[in-house]
Amino acid sequence: MRKILSLTTFLFLLLTTIASAQETRLAGFWVINEDLSEITDDKVELALIASGSKPTKGFFNRDREYYRGGPVEQEMYDFISYELTLNISIEPAEYTFQYGEFLRPVYLDNRGNSVSLSGLDDVKDFSFGHWENNQLIVEGRPRDNGFTDEHYSLSDDGMQLRVELFIQPRFLSIPIELLRVYDRVSENEE
Repeated sequence: MRKILSLTTFLFLLLTTIASAQETRLAGFWVINEDLSEITDDKVELALIASGSKPTKGFFNRDREYYRGGPVEQEMYDFISYELTLNISIEPAEYTFQYGEFLRPVYLDNRGNSVSLSGLDDVKDFSFGHWENNQLIVEGRPRDNGFTDEHYSLSDDGMQLRVELFIQPRFLSIPIELLRVYDRVSENEE
């Protein structure tokens, strides 16, 4: 019985150490790799067309952030899909994702988000996540009552971060599916 308990304890510690190492590698400053990332405006336009809306950008407009901006309730979508930098800080129950000046806590302690009727004007974006098969899976609940489903995975050498975004603003009937790839920036390069 004692050997089984020791083996169980050893396996638990080993799995905890592996997960902890993955978390530690995720922390840091990341810059978008434009060659490997999809263009957000192209994906937004496809979702608009599929939802029955007519795109307003125009054929000759080369602005890569034409669809960025809008109501404050949708700012999470803009930052996770357009911002060129991402800084990730790790705490035991919470990660902080910083896109430019936008700070986004991602809770990993199974807390829920509840809103009382008296606090409807104070509703904030809410994100929670968990690790699954070496991927951080984050679900976001922006203030417009849409959602995001995000998958973060690191390259084997830990120098690239691949982010698969599934963004569903409330006003679109079809989600935006987008790939963002970031390169790690060392402290000396910041």
